[in-house]
Formats: sequence, structure tokens, C-alpha cells
Amino acid sequence: MSSKRRCLSFAAATLFLCTATAQAEMPDADGIATLTVGIYAISAEIADRFDTRQHGLMGRTQMAQHEGMLFVFERPARQCMWMKNTLLPLSVAFLDADGRIVNIEDMEPQTLDEHCSATPVRYALEMNRGWFAARGLREGMVIEGVRGRLAMN
Repeated sequence: MSSKRRCLSFAAATLFLCTATAQAEMPDADGIATLTVGIYAISAEIADRFDTRQHGLMGRTQMAQHEGMLFVFERPARQCMWMKNTLLPLSVAFLDADGRIVNIEDMEPQTLDEHCSATPVRYALEMNRGWFAARGLREGMVIEGVRGRLAMN
């Protein structure tokens, strides 16, 4: 094989490996994002479309302690959550565009009570009820990995 052909083969293989590596590192490739806050890691399903935000965690009967759902909204606005057809008791952290916790609300299963953000937010992160409190997480702390996510419609 000529050296020119070897260089082209090497370049093609390198491009393929770089592309494959970049795709594997994309956090939303499977609809799951890894978020962090302090020493804690969260495996969050992404709800970034109108239909996935509307359905949320409805019908689920269990969720692992390190798992949750990240709701991504089109633009900062006051957001409210409710628990219609949601069987799990949850806590929701409302997050600004930088992932900073604005407020945290505990929610009762199968209710229509509204739980709203204190100020305009871009994200809401639902976890098992008490998850944030058990880890000492509070208003002003930042959830890493949410910033820059865009909502789809």
C-alpha cells in the first residue's frame, strides 16, 4: 500500500473514531443526562418536548434513589408542576438558566395541587421526595449539567 493511501486510510479511521467517541459522549443520546451537585450524581431522564413534559413520571411505581426527570422549558418563566396520575411522592427543584436552585417543593402523589417556581426558571428536576433535603441541598446551589439544554416542541 502506498504511503499516500496509508495516510488516507489512517485519516479516515481517525475521523471515524473521533466521530464515534463524540457521539458516545453526547449526554442526551439515549434521553438520559448525568447531572451532578456536589458529590452526588443524578441519572435524569430528559423531558424536553411538550408531550414528555405533560406526561412526566405519571404511572411509575418506583424510581431508584439516584434517578430523576429533568424538565426543560423553552424560555425562563414561572413554572408549576402537579401530580395528576403520578404515583410516587416527589420533590421538585426549580432551576434557573444556570442550573441554580431557586426553590424546592415536596409533592403528594395523585393530586392537582400546584407547586410553582418562586421566580422564572428554565428547568425543573423531579426526584424521590426528600432526596434534596436528605443531602442538604438547598436554594442557591447549582445542579451541573443542565445549563444550555434546549427544549424541543
